Amino acid sequence: MDVVYPHCAGLDVHKDTVVVCVRHRPAQGPGRSEVRTYGTMTGDLLKLGDWLEQEGVEIAAMESTGVYWKPIWNLLEGRVKLMLVNAQHVKQVPGRKTDVKDCQWLAELLEHGLLKASFVPDVPLRELRDLTRGRSTLMADRARVVNRIQKILEDANIKLASVASDVVGVSGRAMLKALIRGEQDPQAMAELAKSRLCSKKDQLQRALTGKVTDHHRFMLEMLLGQLESLEQQVQAFEARMEKVMDPFVRAAVDQIDPVPGINRQGGIALIAEIGPDMTRFPTADHLCSWAGMSPGNNQSGGKRRPGRLKAGNRWLKALLDQMAWAASKKKNSYFQARYRRLVSRRGKKRAAMAVGRSILIAVHAMLSRQCEFKDLGGDYFVRRQSDRVANHLVHRLQQLGYQVTLKSAA
Repeated sequence: MDVVYPHCAGLDVHKDTVVVCVRHRPAQGPGRSEVRTYGTMTGDLLKLGDWLEQEGVEIAAMESTGVYWKPIWNLLEGRVKLMLVNAQHVKQVPGRKTDVKDCQWLAELLEHGLLKASFVPDVPLRELRDLTRGRSTLMADRARVVNRIQKILEDANIKLASVASDVVGVSGRAMLKALIRGEQDPQAMAELAKSRLCSKKDQLQRALTGKVTDHHRFMLEMLLGQLESLEQQVQAFEARMEKVMDPFVRAAVDQIDPVPGINRQGGIALIAEIGPDMTRFPTADHLCSWAGMSPGNNQSGGKRRPGRLKAGNRWLKALLDQMAWAASKKKNSYFQARYRRLVSRRGKKRAAMAVGRSILIAVHAMLSRQCEFKDLGGDYFVRRQSDRVANHLVHRLQQLGYQVTLKSAA
């Protein structure tokens, strides 16, 4: 095989050690390789960088092992060209698994150009990604706390969730704080209702009649305090995200904001995952494949079997799934029409994944072509197949015993 990188290195990264193999394959003369082991402390990694520079290494490859690759990337970035690769793509034949052989195998694959680099954004985008993922984790913690509050209320036979759609909304929190203070009069607590809940005071009085003990009040007080603390942290994360966004990222977030299912925070998280520059993804199919939103191929013997979605960016897939459920409820929109077209024969989850893929394709087109979002409309599929839809409806009416004659409207 041809040599693509005559001076390269492979790094087998662990928590406490990095095993490095440097390979030299000059155009003339014999090649050579050397293997060394370094620690992962900052001083050791700086010595590793000095050695790679002394050896004249053009490029170094490492596997994406947890978070252990990040400090190496941060310290060596700018000194040596780095490549991060998927560990599943570079597995050796079973029975040859040692740290030395792993780094030698990486270096050999890199030497012949057989490695595919993973997308690693620049430092500002990596920091923004940390913030968006941290906010997502906090929102998940908040949801768990709300569920625990609901369990405590059910244990006390307080049926607030049966009347109010949001137990921790403005009205719900006022009633929870009244319960914590020791209020026992359901009528007095029902008077705390705001907005649309004011019309349900009779139902609230019945729902707020229960058996609340000191134990319940203590648990509610702790959980409500935890909920408010989480919400303060979420606000701090959102303020930090708005502060660190550069103009390029901010413009991309504003551009995709009109897409159904994408709100401000969702848009920031989406751009943090895929980046505002679409030149690294030549087509929308490349982006969908990288995100794990493309169906897999499972064909053998001339038969095609169902293919599962490939593994991709789990944060991005979860985000697109949330956006898809929101977009499917947008009335008279293309995404709602696509969801309804698929849900009856493919199921809710597959239909939602298809809508998420459509959202990602729309975002790629907007960012790559610098165009505005234009909804195709809820009747897009009807307009595209008008004759087929008309024949189907005529056939249904004929089955019911009607004689149908079609006449085009003026």
